[in-house]
Amino acid sequence: MFSISASGNPKSGWNALPTLIVQTDLITTYVGIGSNLGDRAGNLLLAVRGLMEASFVVSKLSGVYETEPVDIADSDNFLNMVAEIKVGSVSPSQMLARMLRIEYLLGRKYKSQKKPRTIDLDLLFYGQENFDTEFLTIPHPRIHVRNFVLVPMNEIAPGFIHPTLHKDIRTLLSDCTDNSHVVRWNANFTVSSGLSSGQNDGRQEIR
Repeated sequence: MFSISASGNPKSGWNALPTLIVQTDLITTYVGIGSNLGDRAGNLLLAVRGLMEASFVVSKLSGVYETEPVDIADSDNFLNMVAEIKVGSVSPSQMLARMLRIEYLLGRKYKSQKKPRTIDLDLLFYGQENFDTEFLTIPHPRIHVRNFVLVPMNEIAPGFIHPTLHKDIRTLLSDCTDNSHVVRWNANFTVSSGLSSGQNDGRQEIR
């Protein structure tokens, strides 16, 4: 929804013609960002930069978490985070198109295949809307069973209500049966086998 107002004095000549001001209601969306190939932290940074350059207003960023790969065999650990993004006059399909472009520019070629990836951008929520097409389902259908999404989102939007499950993120995380490890990432420590062994090397482990 939007409204239009005018300012200026039309009697003052061409230089003072009314200025139309379009006020667009911004929609709060959430995007999951992940990487497990190459410079993972660098890839996250480039993805956030790409979102900003795509004319999205990045209003909040969660911390970065190291996570076990889910449903991907023989894969290194991921770095994951969630971004809160404000959009206006941009549809879910348009958001997806811009996100796919960012993924392509950062080296991801095959979106649908469950393989290691330089970057993964997932549109988790688009306000309180439900959206279902051949290419995009919102809310993302597996949010409530994925710690690597719920933990970082709980950091920035614990009270956000899932539009179909009618529970807030805090409750979904509490109820989640996903046993995969999610560890607050610290750039001062190197990746080790701590996720599987229970050692955290100074990281904060969340389950």
